[in-house]
Amino acid sequence: MTTAISGTTGTSAATSSGTVSAQEQTDRFMKLLVAQLNNQDPMNPMDNAQMTSQIAQINTVSGIQELNATMKSMAEQFTSMQVLQGASMVGHGVLVESSTLSIDGGVAKGAVNLANKADKVTIDIRTPGGQLLETINMGSLPAGQTNFQWDASKYSGVTNATFKVTATQGGQAIKTTSLAQDTVTAVGTDNGAMSLQLKGRAAVAYSAVKSIL
Repeated sequence: MTTAISGTTGTSAATSSGTVSAQEQTDRFMKLLVAQLNNQDPMNPMDNAQMTSQIAQINTVSGIQELNATMKSMAEQFTSMQVLQGASMVGHGVLVESSTLSIDGGVAKGAVNLANKADKVTIDIRTPGGQLLETINMGSLPAGQTNFQWDASKYSGVTNATFKVTATQGGQAIKTTSLAQDTVTAVGTDNGAMSLQLKGRAAVAYSAVKSIL
């Protein structure tokens, strides 16, 4: 929550700074314009259309600067609102695209997403070093997402594991997407976007979440 509050405060400062900068540019322009008028050739004075064009240009620059500052303020306030709303996700499970399982209470959960139906699907569970621990036979599966879980309690000392999904239909490989389940422990911001701190892995962007459980 602290991150969200500080982001909003920073926005106010940025907006104020942008306004001052635009005003300073306008003042400098007016001083130059007055000096130009004072020192112009009386026999060849500045054309009214030219003067109007210069004034319009500085007004356009100032307007764009103020618009940019306003849009930045709105974006940062939107992110802060997202963080406040995202706080309700703390404690909930999420699925992220990953082949690394998080073991919690002796159980690891994940999902496989198939591009098409498959008559044979297997999941190989391995240690981070590549040693095969177990193969889960999922049988035939339809296209789409199917959840699974692995009992890791019988493998003492294994704190995390990786998995590889193999799916075929009539001997032809089917495209798969590996999803791992984890638990949200905190919500914050990273480079202006909402991020989720997960229990068993590094923080991920909210956009990386494929499903909220």
